[in-house]
Amino acid sequence: MKSFTARGFIRLVLLVLAPVHLAYGDGVVVDKVYHPYVLPNETEVEWRLLSHRQKNSNSLGQRFAFGHSLSETIMAEFYVVGERDDTNDFGLQAYEIEIRQMLTQQGQYWADWGMLYEVEKQHDRDNWEVSTGVLFEKEFGKTSLTMNLFGVYEWGQDLKDEFETEFRLKYRYRWIPAFQPAIEFYTGQDFTGAGPAFMGIHRFSGQKQLKWEAAFISALNTHSKNHTFRMAIEYEF
Repeated sequence: MKSFTARGFIRLVLLVLAPVHLAYGDGVVVDKVYHPYVLPNETEVEWRLLSHRQKNSNSLGQRFAFGHSLSETIMAEFYVVGERDDTNDFGLQAYEIEIRQMLTQQGQYWADWGMLYEVEKQHDRDNWEVSTGVLFEKEFGKTSLTMNLFGVYEWGQDLKDEFETEFRLKYRYRWIPAFQPAIEFYTGQDFTGAGPAFMGIHRFSGQKQLKWEAAFISALNTHSKNHTFRMAIEYEF
């Protein structure tokens, strides 16, 4: 990895973007863009909101998570997922277990790498989803490029067995810790979208910190109204 150059990085981007157009399905891939970092002895609680508006519908989902680092390089999180249904009732939808693994120390090589593993089970159905992702981050002066490439396999009672790919990208300007503007890009499952994003960090004593982020993503591959708003608040201690 020490010999990884800018030319190798360009090849990586092309390899990442090439397969994502093979994805199919009718879902939306907008969600958190993961960083490949883990802090030792870290505990965190997180809340996420996702609002997806199409021409004739508006779906709303929330996630509540608790996580703790199992070692200096591995972080485990448990999620409870809630969604609003067609009758505007909000209820429990699914459970998730997520493992994030830091493969390289920050700044050790030309870029920082990690992996993500996730298993999701629908609350009242025998429906399952398993995801594996490659996490990448590289700093260029005051800017950072973060990329996630996921392979997703789902099956179950109401689902057709299928494999999908998803790609997420965030290009961020680290202006000040409390406010960092960015651009995000997503593709997969017949959806391609991009839009502005913002994030910030407020640090307390020790490794305690509060993170927030928000993004407004518009579909690029459809002429109909298709927007997604996402936000997240995370407290680490």
